Amino acid sequence: MQFSENWLRTMVDPKMTSDELAHLLTMSGLEVEEVEPVAPPFSNVVVGLVRDMAKHPNADRLNVCQVDVGTGTLLTIVCGAPNVRPGLHVVCAKAGAVLPPGADGMPFEIKVGQLRGVESQGMLCSAKELKLSEEGSGLLELPDDAPVGQDFRDYYALNDLKFTIKLTPNKADCLSVLGVAREVSALTGVTLTAPTFTPVAVTSDEVLPVKISAPDLCGRFAGRVIRNLNAKAATPDWMKQRLERSGQRSVSALVDISNYVMLELGRPSHVFDVAKIHGSLDVRWAREGETLKLLNGNTVTLNDWVGVIADEQQIESLAGIMGGDSTAVSLETDAIYLEAAFWWPSAIQGRARKFNFSTDAAHRFERGVDYATVVEHIERITALLVEICGTATTQVGPVDDQVVNLPQRSPVQLRTARAQKVIGVPLDDKVIADIFTRLALPFSLADGVFSVTAPSYRFDIEIEEDLIEEVARVYGFENIPAVAPIAANTMVIAPENTRSLFAVRHQLADLGFQEVVNMSFVEAAWEQDFGGNSNPITLQNPIASQMSVMRSTLVGSLVANVRYNLNRKTNRVRVFEVGAIYRRDDSVADGPLSVAGYLQPKRVAAMAYGSNVDEQWGQDSRAVDFFDLKADLEHLFAPQILRFEKAEHPALHPGRSANVLLNGQVIGFIGELHPRWMQKYELPNAPVVFEVDAYALQQRSVPEYAEISKFPGATRDLAVVVKQGVAAQDVLDAFHAAVQASPQARLVQAIVLFDEYRGKGLEADEKSLAFRFSLQDTQNTLQDDVVEAIMAAAGSAAQHKHGARLRA
Repeated sequence: MQFSENWLRTMVDPKMTSDELAHLLTMSGLEVEEVEPVAPPFSNVVVGLVRDMAKHPNADRLNVCQVDVGTGTLLTIVCGAPNVRPGLHVVCAKAGAVLPPGADGMPFEIKVGQLRGVESQGMLCSAKELKLSEEGSGLLELPDDAPVGQDFRDYYALNDLKFTIKLTPNKADCLSVLGVAREVSALTGVTLTAPTFTPVAVTSDEVLPVKISAPDLCGRFAGRVIRNLNAKAATPDWMKQRLERSGQRSVSALVDISNYVMLELGRPSHVFDVAKIHGSLDVRWAREGETLKLLNGNTVTLNDWVGVIADEQQIESLAGIMGGDSTAVSLETDAIYLEAAFWWPSAIQGRARKFNFSTDAAHRFERGVDYATVVEHIERITALLVEICGTATTQVGPVDDQVVNLPQRSPVQLRTARAQKVIGVPLDDKVIADIFTRLALPFSLADGVFSVTAPSYRFDIEIEEDLIEEVARVYGFENIPAVAPIAANTMVIAPENTRSLFAVRHQLADLGFQEVVNMSFVEAAWEQDFGGNSNPITLQNPIASQMSVMRSTLVGSLVANVRYNLNRKTNRVRVFEVGAIYRRDDSVADGPLSVAGYLQPKRVAAMAYGSNVDEQWGQDSRAVDFFDLKADLEHLFAPQILRFEKAEHPALHPGRSANVLLNGQVIGFIGELHPRWMQKYELPNAPVVFEVDAYALQQRSVPEYAEISKFPGATRDLAVVVKQGVAAQDVLDAFHAAVQASPQARLVQAIVLFDEYRGKGLEADEKSLAFRFSLQDTQNTLQDDVVEAIMAAAGSAAQHKHGARLRA
């Protein structure tokens, strides 16, 4: 929102400087992004009048002008502008004037000098030379009533500033100079002087028939027919100045007046050429496949999501967004239909973006425009039209105002005690009542509870917090004391049996992994490929089409990280991520850190690709495999013992993947990426990945002291031959079950697999597994017969459960 400070001060003029005014607006929530002068500094430039003109004796394209600057003596000025002529009021820079810097960046000083043998005592200026616009083809022509000799800066009101404010979406009521003036009046207590006008007398009974077929699109529609206007009338300079200083380009009087009232009062309107309308108008939703050529030259295809104004033959306008080319006014227009309406914000929101453009009207209507002053604003536009474009035969029809569906404002309550708690200031009822009065918010008060009904131009007051914000803004954020939070000064010791995720990150970094941080939004294809999730949690408004769903696994993001590095010639990649995943779960209830129906656990995932170690002379290089990452995962959980069970996972190779179990609970998975995804995502080799629950990884056993045994331990090896299909873990389980059933179970400290053999001496479907038993008696010296009994029980268990035989 951009506007002229002088324009604002015609409505409210607080006794403060421009800088103080900008600061006041910023601190009230209307952030002033920029304050810049409407014109660069220049001096000794006045209004002049060309009294006489003659051809230059020594130059065909130059004229010698006699210019009156109000001093009683005419100045001789040589000028080459094509539009110079006697009787023209011009901008004259007298000798000694300093004009804005030129292309070289240096100020331009006007001196008395000779031009082709004729003395020139000044310069007649164009708008470009004064840096007022880019138009430099001729002199800046002033009206015939411009006072000769007056300082041009004063005459053109150039001692003015342009304010640019950055509004939050809820402050639609400040998308006009009147709206900003209301804010300044409330903040300073200075009386607001709103624009006044006298309604134009109705001189015709002509009414254009209009039907509102979509009350959910348009709640109020008003219009009138005005005939015998002069569309070629010039827009007054004062209006042009205000438009230009608000960032608007002057087009024609009819269009300029509509734009001016939009900036002044916040009311977008539209002017139709009534001669181009076929019959009556219908305000309705568009139909699938209908098209419209817009004022900007684009032709758009519509559907029933977009509102339109149509006549009996074609569509004439995109409702609340932009008019159509077919009924656009021109300099030949002499009869118009002036329209203003209340469009429901929900019926305008997103429609302009659908067609890849934005308009000032859509920007306002999708945030909410005053629905109570439609007729008053039409009267304001009409008064300006008649004043500027009116003729002796101008006919003004009555306003046809149709009200079908307006917002019903329910009172919003504010508790004084609640406002005190939120703002942190002991405000009483009297202070809050004064603030609401200054903001023109009607209210009633009972037992410390205010009931406030929002005015028709305020669409941002819906809940108690909105009113608390208004109180805080007007009270002044700077007046709220900065109080340090008070909390008990106590040391909080982390539980000894829990480690932080930062410690987990450091441990993974020590293992050679590098941390990555990925977005929680991923491609829908990733969810199907890597999580088998055909019903992911979708985003209503994704920031990009390829980031449309919430992830339920971290694998897809890590695959993308590996691809990114491979594309940049990094052939060995070890990355990990600690982050949340998102799953549907009806058992989850709303809470401080939870959303009903959605489970959001944290997971730790790592992926390794390429060689198992960096290239070096002391060790042969080989591709990383399942067991490399399995060792890293076991290291993370040590001293807790993990169990790995063969399982299938959508992301992993069916024969090289497993579930990870801790204390009998599945906490994650590990394995090689599926060959199908290697091909689809263009990975030459198979990465290995694991993903486990972060909470399980954070838990750790508290060390317990145990006296070191004085008695030596012993080891025994046991090799068994089993069928190829028997897993080593199954044999281990049989050993552990047998040991636990033995009265000497406490003697067995560990059982580990240390060798696997296939080949000579065994059948083709057999393999030999060798296990090492570590035994120790902490109370007595181990006896051979006890050890042999344990080993016999273990061998017998493997034989009975898995058909194993002892290997000789």
